[in-house]
Amino acid sequence: MAEKKSIKDIVMNDIDEKKIKEESKYEQALAKYNTNVDEKEVAEAIKKLIIEKVPENDNVEVKKFLLGSVELTSLSTTDTEEKILAMTEKVNQFANDYPNLPHVAAICAYPVFTELISDSLEVDGVEITNVTGNFPSSQSRMEVKIAETSLSIQDGATNIDIVMPVGKFLSEDYEGMCDDMQELKDVCGEVPMKVILETCCLGNLSNVKKAAILSMYAGADYIKTSTGKEKAGATPEGVYVMCQAIKEYYEQTGIQIGIKPAGGINSTMDAIILYTIVKEVLGEKWLTNYWLRLGTSRLTNLLISEIEGQEIKYF
Repeated sequence: MAEKKSIKDIVMNDIDEKKIKEESKYEQALAKYNTNVDEKEVAEAIKKLIIEKVPENDNVEVKKFLLGSVELTSLSTTDTEEKILAMTEKVNQFANDYPNLPHVAAICAYPVFTELISDSLEVDGVEITNVTGNFPSSQSRMEVKIAETSLSIQDGATNIDIVMPVGKFLSEDYEGMCDDMQELKDVCGEVPMKVILETCCLGNLSNVKKAAILSMYAGADYIKTSTGKEKAGATPEGVYVMCQAIKEYYEQTGIQIGIKPAGGINSTMDAIILYTIVKEVLGEKWLTNYWLRLGTSRLTNLLISEIEGQEIKYF
């Protein structure tokens, strides 16, 4: 004779089953993908791309394209209103001084400067990107992250960059991590939200792929490599794996996600290598100044100099 279960046992079983179901929904998403990345295979693929594909992209037209993808960035403790205003005015003047070159894609700054940029920016098509959600650590109460993000958008931010809760990811609290990002996406609404994975803190490329997939399921419109505040920034390996994740996510869902390498892009060749990876892994559909962004400050002058054939320090 079967043992009769008490009402308490039945209720507790229902609670346990519900908890298991809730906790496994992101694991169920991850199960659709192969997240075991062979790092040697990635390194060999990148080496092959550099030898076979990069030379054909080392040209003026690609450099002009990359200039149009730059998010001109200032995220320094020493930023002042005068510095940010001067940068914005340079963006305004650039179209007059270089009418044959594309303007940058965005100005990226802290939220405290958003209203100033919004009031001063005169160039159509240049976005205002804010880092919110307690950048660069993401270690804050959700109420604070939500308030900061909401205020940034009210002040005129047209793109929002947040940092994935890396600590929760490393603890495998995928539900908590994704719920945090989804709450911020709800605040952003139609404003594109970029999720910074901080790839150098994730330990390995398998974790980079997991983080990319989870971030996309949690509402990211773009995935971004780095804050530029940690030990390393964008690497070809990290960008390659992120592009693979974007491609597979697109095949699964039909949703196109953008990519933003940022941090450590120190030369035009660094940018051309990253461009080549996006081109070869994701294809032409991602080769627009909307879907491919570059978070950088120093690259802008380097690109202008190489396009113009002389050293130029404009920004």
